[in-house]
Amino acid sequence: MTIENISGCIGCGRCVHACPCDVIRIDKESGKAAIVYPADCQICHLCRMNCPVDAITLSPEKTIPVVVSWG
Repeated sequence: MTIENISGCIGCGRCVHACPCDVIRIDKESGKAAIVYPADCQICHLCRMNCPVDAITLSPEKTIPVVVSWG
């Protein structure tokens, strides 16, 4: 799994809206984020960067540096 953990999720949905690959969804029972399609994650860090409570942790073996283009 690319995204290792979503502990501490407050259910705001920012990660869901930020994900360009539709990997994360809000679980209807818990009201919190859930990794639905982990194999489709492109490790873009958008979910992690948009989380207001820093609840998302990426697996160390899959983490790549964030690259920001200013062009």
